[in-house]
Amino acid sequence: MPSKNSPVRRLPLPDAEIHSEGFRQQREARRGALVEDYVELIADLIEDGNEARQVDIAARLGVAQPTVAKMLTRLCADGLVSRKPYRGVFLTDAGRKVAQESRIRHQTVEAFLRSLGVSAETARIDAEGIEHHVSAETLEAFRKAMTAR
Repeated sequence: MPSKNSPVRRLPLPDAEIHSEGFRQQREARRGALVEDYVELIADLIEDGNEARQVDIAARLGVAQPTVAKMLTRLCADGLVSRKPYRGVFLTDAGRKVAQESRIRHQTVEAFLRSLGVSAETARIDAEGIEHHVSAETLEAFRKAMTAR
């Protein structure tokens, strides 16, 4: 480990096209993370009580109801949810698919972190962020590492 007085040796920068790919993937992951969080939460609320209401979504995400209303409008336009007047929010087939894929990624990341000795609470919280940014290749490596033990 370098001392605090010596400069850290950096590897040469990759080609610009290769370098930009990582940043592009992260921007896309950030855009999709919020959608996935909403859709996964809606699925959880429906499974828990057969209905996902705007007020419940806002409370669970710690945001204001107008924020939720704006996102629900976007999710409707994207074909992931449907809304019924005086009822709740419901997932479309596409929404259920997104929720299921997100849930599987979350469970894999959380299980991997737990296999490393991370506490249950920390693993749950950390998995919530990591799940949106991890590639399919990395998820598969997590799965293989857990089964190799």
